[in-house]
Amino acid sequence: MKSGQCPKCGSKAVYSGADIPLKSGPFSSNAIPIGLTSMAALDNYVCVDCGLVESYVADEYMLKKIARKWKAVNETADEEA
Repeated sequence: MKSGQCPKCGSKAVYSGADIPLKSGPFSSNAIPIGLTSMAALDNYVCVDCGLVESYVADEYMLKKIARKWKAVNETADEEA
């Protein structure tokens, strides 16, 4: 979706909220919790033809923090096998 084309329906009617200020903070819902006290702001992309939404963590530092604090999906799959 970041390229401007919807991967679901192929539409180019994709809009981005990446430039919206104050995406994270105490009253924001456009963020995900990383830990007890930190939130990662999200850049959202929306296809206005089919409604698909994709969200991306906006800050590279927060991506590294997620890698340290969250459990990797493949680790979970290995444990269940």
